[in-house]
Amino acid sequence: MKDRSHIPSSEITPEETFLNRRFFMKSAIWAGSMLATAGLYRTFSPRPEVANTGAAIATVAEPALQTALAADEKVNSFTDIAGYNNYYEFSTDKSEVAAKAKNFVTDPWSVQVGGLVQKPRTFDLADLLKFESVERTYRFRCVEGWSMVIPWVGFPLSKLLNLVEPLSAATHVAFETYYDIKQMPDSRYAGIDLPYVEGLRLDEAMHPLTLLATGLYGKTLPNQNGAPVRLVVPWKYGFKSIKSVVKITLMDREPPTTWSLANPGEYGFYSNVNPKVDHPRWSQAHERRIGEMGSRPTLMFNGYAEQVAHLYKGMDLSVDF
Repeated sequence: MKDRSHIPSSEITPEETFLNRRFFMKSAIWAGSMLATAGLYRTFSPRPEVANTGAAIATVAEPALQTALAADEKVNSFTDIAGYNNYYEFSTDKSEVAAKAKNFVTDPWSVQVGGLVQKPRTFDLADLLKFESVERTYRFRCVEGWSMVIPWVGFPLSKLLNLVEPLSAATHVAFETYYDIKQMPDSRYAGIDLPYVEGLRLDEAMHPLTLLATGLYGKTLPNQNGAPVRLVVPWKYGFKSIKSVVKITLMDREPPTTWSLANPGEYGFYSNVNPKVDHPRWSQAHERRIGEMGSRPTLMFNGYAEQVAHLYKGMDLSVDF
């Protein structure tokens, strides 16, 4: 169709008006069809089969933390969890991360913990696995609008922080992930600055729900899920739960975070799951649970309001998003 946008509307013939309308209607139908097809593909296409080959982790029972799921919530399969991953260091395609992270070296490993602490220390992988492990099944909500239910294995972050004895001046905790372009060659296409960094307020980090995960489904973490140790903060959007942690620093100020640096108007420091605060480009009122048809309402603080809402008393969560 020729471009006649420069012609006054009074000079456009009825036939051209009809053709223009038909053209835009067809374009709209085509675009809608493409979106619908993409949605159906994401819903029905099988995840790449991923075997749970990690080493078993012994766990101990712990008092209930009121993390029970609703009756209609089911734990996602291992294939769902290990075959659908956001890990930009390896790929921006969720279905490709597992294959591209297959040979990622996670042993030896160390996590340096320092900053405003009395006893700075470096923990190697054996040290981390000596912590008494528990099983925690948490909801996991991505800022993109999808969610899962994941059976993590790990220990409360507070146990590690207590060993280094935070100073009274410490108010925040900064985290940094491992980065090696030789092991992660596709990271050059990530579109974000690396290494990946994240942060919490100290009271958030010390909360009993905040977990350092070393496994899922009873075995050590797969590479694509953040092996060998990652953060899990279940009431926040998933990008706050930084993977493959190598550095933890206690600070007296709010630390920089990767997505806030990339786009502060869309990704705030707190990033609490909040159905009343939309992403600038989409609603957060509903989510698509992987493996389910349709959508379900998003819960305030991802369903953990009873445990964590007091942390934000007096704050305007539409401003401090």
